[in-house]
Amino acid sequence: MFGKSFVAFIVSVFACAICGAQEPGADTQISQPALRLQNSGTTNGLIAVWPVNDQVVWACGRNGTYTVTTDGGRTWNAHVVPGAETLQFRDVQAFSRKVAYLLSIGDNPTDFRIYKTEDGGVTWVVQFVNPFATAFYDAFGFWTENRGIVHSDSLNGTFPDRRTLDGMTWQSIRKNMPPALPGEASFASSGTCVTTEGSSNAWIGTGGSTIARVLATRDHGNTWAAYDTPLLSGPAAGIFTIDFRGPQHGILGGGDLDPNYPDNARTAVSGDGGKTWTITNRPPVTGAIFGLSYVRRNESQPEKFKRTVVITANTGGAAWTPDEGTTWHKLHGVTGYWAVAFASPEAGWMVNGNTGSILKISFQP
Repeated sequence: MFGKSFVAFIVSVFACAICGAQEPGADTQISQPALRLQNSGTTNGLIAVWPVNDQVVWACGRNGTYTVTTDGGRTWNAHVVPGAETLQFRDVQAFSRKVAYLLSIGDNPTDFRIYKTEDGGVTWVVQFVNPFATAFYDAFGFWTENRGIVHSDSLNGTFPDRRTLDGMTWQSIRKNMPPALPGEASFASSGTCVTTEGSSNAWIGTGGSTIARVLATRDHGNTWAAYDTPLLSGPAAGIFTIDFRGPQHGILGGGDLDPNYPDNARTAVSGDGGKTWTITNRPPVTGAIFGLSYVRRNESQPEKFKRTVVITANTGGAAWTPDEGTTWHKLHGVTGYWAVAFASPEAGWMVNGNTGSILKISFQP
């Protein structure tokens, strides 16, 4: 879901704030982050981003484009995958400067593909091509370089999801998935409607139907459960993005793409592995929350960043919270960004789905 037809809803507006003033009531232990505009090497819109570490980052987007930095964003090198010039890359996950996966969408069923490189983009291998006429593969997630899942909108009451256990072949896990609700789908806005954690946990956010749900597995896709959430759901509404900071604690975000209903951007948190969700205080953005990410990505980072989250809402703005949604602070002037991801509090990146711009976002340790 969330293909080219939605673009009519969006108006591209771009601005960059180097560092906004902290708002009243802001957490005294965490300062407003610094934002630094970086040259992505492309003007093609960028849709997803994946930091391997503080230095190596991959991003991808329109017209078969991906871009890579190996020096923390001081320089980016953009390229187009041969044969994918008319496609959009809606997700990327990388494991080094050489190994990365890309997920494409397009106008035709066979445009939904998974590409992999093991030589830094010199060559790409197509590992999977969608075999169904009406499937729409939204995002993927990996536990290791060779173990991951890819998720699609529902098809005839089931989810035609797939899994790799060898980093080469993708086998159907359709029979493992919960039955789908009528019209149930996900949103390929930032490659973050799927998230993984640890060695076997994964969560998928859905919408499109009467209830926005989270599909969850604890055994790398062998079995799944479906849990209702309080987020709005409908033909253009639901969960767009989800992240977990451990096996129990997570946050999700979503809203409605319909421009007639811009005030439904919401986040919710879970403390029981996704079984139950509680709406947070309302974030200061509009439209739909396209992407979000915890700032703290590993146990070596300072404890004060444990619950800090950044959200993006395309033309609806961007914001951050130091406490998983109790307190919110706007990132003033930041708009048009679809995805955000962190390697550490000091090294996060936001990518612009309209202009291809990249912002580095850094919190002080």
